[in-house]
Amino acid sequence: MSRWIGAMLGVAGLTATAWPAAAQSGAQVTLMTYSGIFQEQYTAGVIEPFQAASGHRVQYFAPGTSAQMLGTLRAQKADPQVDVVIMDTTTAALACAEGLVEKITPAEMPVLNQIDAQARTAGGGCGPGVTFDHLVMIYDTKAINPAPTRFMDMANPALRGRVSVSAPPNIQGLVLTAILAHANGGDWRNLRNAIPGLKEIAANAQTFDPKPDGATMILNDQIAFATGWNARSQLYSLQSQGRIGVVLPQEGTAFQINTINIVAGSRNAAAARAFMAHALSAEAQKAFTERLFYGPTNTTAQISPEARARTAQSAEFNARVIPLDWVEMQRVRENWNQRWRREVITAQQ
Repeated sequence: MSRWIGAMLGVAGLTATAWPAAAQSGAQVTLMTYSGIFQEQYTAGVIEPFQAASGHRVQYFAPGTSAQMLGTLRAQKADPQVDVVIMDTTTAALACAEGLVEKITPAEMPVLNQIDAQARTAGGGCGPGVTFDHLVMIYDTKAINPAPTRFMDMANPALRGRVSVSAPPNIQGLVLTAILAHANGGDWRNLRNAIPGLKEIAANAQTFDPKPDGATMILNDQIAFATGWNARSQLYSLQSQGRIGVVLPQEGTAFQINTINIVAGSRNAAAARAFMAHALSAEAQKAFTERLFYGPTNTTAQISPEARARTAQSAEFNARVIPLDWVEMQRVRENWNQRWRREVITAQQ
């Protein structure tokens, strides 16, 4: 395993690619997306091979959350300073509807024909999904034995003050709500079926806004359980030598999809499209999945068995993925936010 980890964390190579003539000019592409370990691994696994093969330069801009990225796009609408943006599906759909990002067709970018059907539509008709992630439960393997199997294990009264749950408007809270609603009635939209379980878990919560994140709080002995995204959690588990345990619970999970988009009015449109095509290619998808365990959206990517086993696309876990409709989630999210504030968070008191 240690040799495999080392290999996965090495700089990924890029197979020979025939870049269009417009991609040979050495333009600079400004990419706006996430910071931290995402930036570290995406730079090494995707950006550096693209730069070496294309001659373009990629400037990385990480303002924070997807909501902050959407705000940047709105503020720069008349004079865009960003060429490509990777952001979560809910904010990407808003950006698409507002004309802030471009619609790209398979005729313009053939690699779209290799993208999973769910990812193809994730951005509201504009850019497709570039990564799959999913909600998991993480826990302190030093303090919790036997290993938990369900989200509702966080409701054990013995855990009072030892749980962290990210509340809406954080997308983790929305996904957890949908999972519990589905588990208790088969319909993820039925908030009424989720509220009782959420209140039980919330009664044990130390925080609904973990800072800097649940994994760090576990390592600092502040909590024993948290919700989290799988990709980062898997890396934290490796880095902590197993102190952080990662569970895809029996109640199920749901994909959080990050989309990649060309900013409308990009000053470097040809180079931006070349980067987008590369990011969606089987080679780049394989490299990033094997570095940071985001599930690939390119169906032709040949992922190592070890890395795929750490994603929800493994045979063991795929049946537990709930098919959320993110367009519908946009419509219900504010009502869910308000219900959390009135009924769930108050259960902590």
